[in-house]
Amino acid sequence: MADDLPPERRDFAGLYRTTVGPLRRYLSRLLRDESEAEDIAHDAFLRVMAVVERDAAQKPAALLYTTARRLAINRIKRREHGPVARDGFILDHSASPQPGVPQQVMARQELERLEAAITRLPEGCRAVLLLRKVELLSHQEIADRLGIAVSTVEKQHARALRLLRAALSATPEQHQSPHDPEGAP
Repeated sequence: MADDLPPERRDFAGLYRTTVGPLRRYLSRLLRDESEAEDIAHDAFLRVMAVVERDAAQKPAALLYTTARRLAINRIKRREHGPVARDGFILDHSASPQPGVPQQVMARQELERLEAAITRLPEGCRAVLLLRKVELLSHQEIADRLGIAVSTVEKQHARALRLLRAALSATPEQHQSPHDPEGAP
């Protein structure tokens, strides 16, 4: 691995040359998709490039593999929690590849309600919620990115979910006021 290289060979190009093949094979086994493995490998190299070029990583290959593994796990989570599971859906056995008009209208209305409720969240709650649910970051990663305490992230996330639940369970006439059910605005 690149960690065994002498210090003068610990440059990014050397790391890339020695790890690109093994990393892609590792990710292909993990993701079971060569195309996704190439994408994740590319993203991982981009994320560690600055650290390696600054010579700030004691074990650049370990950093690269850890970064790639986390990106792959996030990709797998998105697959599993997406609107349609990739491997569980067989197009030939479905009546229509698209939902009917009533389902499309209802889905659009629900999406609009959700987007409106998210827009009405306090800024801190909204930022934490989007980083957690869209980017799938951990509470620690959100705290690091926003420069706040993990406990603050946890409280903001819980509050955002509570406010969303209240807004979405309200009738359309009621969800004009985005106030916290516990009294905080």
